[in-house]
Order: sequence, then C-alpha cells, then structure tokens
Amino acid sequence: MTDKTSTAPIPLTVLGTGAMGAALVRAWLAAGHPVTVWNRTPARAEALAADGATVAASAAEAVAANRLVIACLLDDASVGEALDGTDLTGRDLVNLTTGTPAEGRARATWAQERGARFLAGGIMAVPPMIGGPGSGAYVFYSGSPALFEEHGTTLAVPAGTRYVGEDAGFAALYDVALLSAMSGMFAGIAHAFALIRPEDIAPKDFAPLLVSWLGAMSGSAHLAAEQLESGDYGKDVVSNLAMQVAGNATLLRTAEEQGVSAELLRPYAALLERWLAEGHGEEDTTGAVELLDLRRGAAG
Repeated sequence: MTDKTSTAPIPLTVLGTGAMGAALVRAWLAAGHPVTVWNRTPARAEALAADGATVAASAAEAVAANRLVIACLLDDASVGEALDGTDLTGRDLVNLTTGTPAEGRARATWAQERGARFLAGGIMAVPPMIGGPGSGAYVFYSGSPALFEEHGTTLAVPAGTRYVGEDAGFAALYDVALLSAMSGMFAGIAHAFALIRPEDIAPKDFAPLLVSWLGAMSGSAHLAAEQLESGDYGKDVVSNLAMQVAGNATLLRTAEEQGVSAELLRPYAALLERWLAEGHGEEDTTGAVELLDLRRGAAG
C-alpha cells in the first residue's frame, strides 16, 4: 500500500545514523513508523534501539527489510560503498546525503540500473530542527515524480518537502545555491564584526543592526531575478554599477584604516570592476553574474 492509501504509517529503512540520520529516525519513530536502521559504526545504530528502531547487522539486511530506503551518509562515495552488493530491485531509494548535482544524476542512473526508483534530497536544516513543528526545516527533492507522489506523506514527517523537478541533480543544485548565498552572507558578517572589533562597540549591540540591515537588503534578490530573466540589467536601477564600484573603494579603505584584511571583499569588488570596464556603469550590478559563467566566450 502507498502513503495515500494506507491508514498505518509505512515501514522504512534508514542507512546512516549520525546526527542528522538519528534525528530523522527519531522523527519517523515518533510518528509511528517502524524503522530499520544500519550504520557503519554499530554503536550509533544500536543507540536508537531504545527509541524503538530495529537494528540491522548489515546494509544489505537493512535494505531487504523495507521497500522505502533512506540514505543519510557521509558523502556520495559512502552511499556506493554501503549499497555495493545489496539487492535494490523494487526498492525506492531516497538519498539525503550531501552531494553535487552531477553526483545526484549519476547516482540516479546507478540506482535505476539496479532496479530501484530514485529521489535525491537536499536538507535545509540542522539536526535540532528535524521533527520540530514550526522549525522551518524542509528538504528539496528531485528525481522520480512517482516515488515522491507515493511517499510524500512519509517524507514530510521529519521536515517539509519541496519537489523541484525530475532532474535528480536539482535537489543538490538548489541546496548548494542557497548554501553558497549563506556562505557569502557569513563572510560579510565576519567582515563587519572585524571592522568594529578594535573599537568600543559591543558586538551584541551591533548584531541587531546587522540582522535588520541584511534582512532589508535580501529583498533585492527579487529584482535581480527579474533582471536575469529579462536580460535587462538596467531595469529599476537604484544604485548603478558605477556608484557601487566607487562605494567599494570606500569599503576597502576603511578596512585598511581599521587594520582589517579586505580578503573577503576584494573578489567581489574586483568582479564589479571588471563588469564596469566592459561598459555597464549605468546598469545594476546583477549583470556581473555573467562573468562567473566559465562558458562565457568559449564558443569564440
């Protein structure tokens, strides 16, 4: 029976019981799902027995126990090693292991060749958020639409679900794109705190200003998306590229005055300078994304 037709929580297998895997298992157990677990380090799996999980002696045994199999391991290579020699015929494999888009696509082909349906997942949460009502946790899924349709209710137990397409690489792409934006934000936060650190300014007093400012500025992503889709980088410009480049010079000088390395700012400042040199001074900064495309100009 499927999630849509069954009145009882369906059983499932989880391979990998590290911090994230264990959080997922506990969420499914709490919702009444029978869960079989396996981990390369047996003690980590056995710790979940007290919560009601069934511990398998091997990955093959765990896979054989249930049709729905969730992998939450260290990396893509670990998935291949764990499932090597297991019978995946008729199984629904959902890979929540962090990886790249190319790895997701290759793993989908690998699974299909072994008779399994496949979904890749990108978890947008840390372990404490899993299973918490209103935590904001969710998972990107891509791959078999039939698998997602059938098991969507079960997959939504530990965190919200967002299906982003049949291309098995899309879950990782969405995941890494958001994490990359987060990484840039963290770099900016680190630089901002470094600037005020030598002064009599309490970081805890500065933090609310930082949060408010970044929140207000994040809305610019909507305009950037419109400009990218239309190809019109001059649409609704507020501070054009020439102004931004001039302003960046002040940012770099201030870092020098404060005795702070500008290594987190220089790459982006240099990118905008290059785009300005190509004659885009009256446009928004959005067009500089074209310089990040390594395929640009390759045809020439």
